[in-house]
Amino acid sequence: MAEAWVATDFGGLEVLRKVEVDVPPPGPGEVTIEVLAVGMNPADYKHFGAGPNNDRSALPIRIGYEVAGLITAIGPDTEIASGGGAVGDEMLAFRVSGGYATALTVSAADVFAKPATLDFPAAANLLLAGATAAEMLHVTKVQKGDTILVHGASGAVGVSVLQQAKLLGVRTIGTASEGRFEVVRGFGGEPVAYGNGLEQRVRELAPDGIAASLDTVGTDDAVDVSLAVTGDRSRIVTIAAFGRAQSDGIRAIGGTMPASAKFRGEIRAHLVELAARGDLVVPVARTFPFDEAVQALEFLSSGHPGGKLALLP
Repeated sequence: MAEAWVATDFGGLEVLRKVEVDVPPPGPGEVTIEVLAVGMNPADYKHFGAGPNNDRSALPIRIGYEVAGLITAIGPDTEIASGGGAVGDEMLAFRVSGGYATALTVSAADVFAKPATLDFPAAANLLLAGATAAEMLHVTKVQKGDTILVHGASGAVGVSVLQQAKLLGVRTIGTASEGRFEVVRGFGGEPVAYGNGLEQRVRELAPDGIAASLDTVGTDDAVDVSLAVTGDRSRIVTIAAFGRAQSDGIRAIGGTMPASAKFRGEIRAHLVELAARGDLVVPVARTFPFDEAVQALEFLSSGHPGGKLALLP
């Protein structure tokens, strides 16, 4: 048996319960993981948020999409996604279901050898934010020599965008609060304060214009400024302002969209390779004991965790 966090209903964090669950032995194409760190993302609590289209037949809902830990069993004739794989190997997994658990059996196609450059909390947080950032750069056709604008540059996705853009030879201007300017600079971006006057401040930094704008925050101000400073609105993407995307003709992406899911699945191995080379790091702000998942999600939903969070079973 293992312990897992489940949502017993749709709603807020009050619906979460820690329960005991069975961990089936791995069959062909599967591995069983002892979870040493659970990556945490806003998508975790959005998964069970109340809404008009909730399917109650899906309850109770296991939550969590990425973990890191040790392989404890491997199915017959099975290799993990990065090749090989044996009991005791350190690994990370992304696009799993029910990652808030002390152990689970998952598809080997979602499991990668953990880079030695990352500890377990960082490894557990590498791929969801990293794949989202990579897709934002991909759909806006960002290339060497571009100057781009990133809204929310000091957040988890923004920090990954900064690092991946730097590797492409791209100049990045990133919005942040003044208290987070050093984070933006530390990952190769040029910080600019969000709020009143943002458009003018961006124009002063980029008088020749912005090639592409990447929005991770979803505010009207972020979308308005993106539209004002970006010459081609097909090169504006958001992961949060879905209503504005529909009304203003800009691109919106999300992990449940088929094209996004395909790209994010295919980019995982590349991101793991970047991390193994030391070219992609994951700032972890805080870890929590596994039993404090509710408190950790409260902190995450505050909107200002200052880096990634992880649960430690």
